[in-house]
Amino acid sequence: MKISLRNATLKDSKLIAQLSNQLGYNALISDIEHRLKIILEHPENCIYVATENEKVVGWIHGFYTMRVESDFFVEIGGLVVDENFQNNGIGKKLVSKVIEWAELNSCKKIRVRCNVIRTESHLFYKKIGFELNKEQKIFNKPLK
Repeated sequence: MKISLRNATLKDSKLIAQLSNQLGYNALISDIEHRLKIILEHPENCIYVATENEKVVGWIHGFYTMRVESDFFVEIGGLVVDENFQNNGIGKKLVSKVIEWAELNSCKKIRVRCNVIRTESHLFYKKIGFELNKEQKIFNKPLK
């Protein structure tokens, strides 16, 4: 299996949506395309896809995060590998690509948040060198 990584493009919207649906998100292609267009216009974001024979089999989104109270860092906003391609090192390659981007942007830390029910993700991140920092609750408030 030959996996290649490249920057995502708007043409990847359909497959990014399909992969997002594998994680349980109700991702409409039009919504993904709209968000992806905005993300691609902002250099504080990176989004890469993993391909096999030109077919997208995984994606990752990283973004530069600034905080007054702590050092700036890069956060992984999303990582999905097609369920038929998992356990082949694709997720690790995608994370490594974002780490490379973070280091080019002088970041000293990369962070990822995982849903508490995604225990396989927890094991994956620990296996590739991430350490549990804290557990927290996330609160949302809808805006008009």
